[in-house]
Amino acid sequence: MKKVITYGTFDLLHWGHINLLKRAKDLGDYLIVAISTDEFNAIKNKKAYYPYEQRKLILEAVRYVDEVIPENEWNQKKKDLLHHDVDLLVMGDDWKGSFDHLAPFCDVIYLPRTANISTTKIKNELLLANAY
Repeated sequence: MKKVITYGTFDLLHWGHINLLKRAKDLGDYLIVAISTDEFNAIKNKKAYYPYEQRKLILEAVRYVDEVIPENEWNQKKKDLLHHDVDLLVMGDDWKGSFDHLAPFCDVIYLPRTANISTTKIKNELLLANAY
């Protein structure tokens, strides 16, 4: 069985997220998604609309996702790869090169982001719509 893992906040789930999850799952047999906890987001100066438990529940309902785990800190990826016996780390290409140091533990692939969609774009558009 080929295990794949990806990381993210996955707030305001949209078709770009689904596209990433589908492509990640297509690369293996079992997809683990590590999502940033609220506490980790605070360290990153990010604020998710949905709290961790709700984001976890949403992702668990996505058919491409086999398991959801918490991401608590920047440096846990190596531990996750070893603990879950991961074969492939998949990240968006906006992170290109950032996780190459994990290549001794698994393959690392950076997938192109889905064009014209992001959580930030959605939040900005909602703010603009409410301004009128």
